[in-house]
Amino acid sequence: MKKLLFPLVVFLPVTAFAAANNVGSCGLGSKVFEGQKGVAPQVLAVTTNGTFGNQTFGITSGTLGCSQDGVVTSAWKTAMFIDGNKSQLARDAASGQGETLDALAALLKIDAQDKAAFVSLTKTRHAEIFASVDSAETIATQLKAALQSDARLAKYADAV
Repeated sequence: MKKLLFPLVVFLPVTAFAAANNVGSCGLGSKVFEGQKGVAPQVLAVTTNGTFGNQTFGITSGTLGCSQDGVVTSAWKTAMFIDGNKSQLARDAASGQGETLDALAALLKIDAQDKAAFVSLTKTRHAEIFASVDSAETIATQLKAALQSDARLAKYADAV
């Protein structure tokens, strides 16, 4: 019995977290709770998708706001990195160099030919990206917006 419960206890929270990353775009739960912010609507949307298996159906059938050509992504590593390195990342971005900025570029999988443009972007838009060094979420949101606004670097925005 313990062997049967162990995988459920370990993997159910992980699958719920992975699904939460897709709440806004796919499945019946995302449609029912569309536009709502906060933990409760996210949990309810994920629960709706998981309980009824409709997100799986939506992906395989291309319905419920799901597409069949989606790419599985996760920005949790980036969010954790930014949260743990906010001040040093802000300093490195301001100077246009440093280990923390290099590590973020590696985490975002910035290609070697785009790294100089990435460093330049973070330096040029430093005041905007790091307006609130206290909030990793704000930094990530502003960094993502900055990347999306640059034609060359927009392809990296989903990793933030």
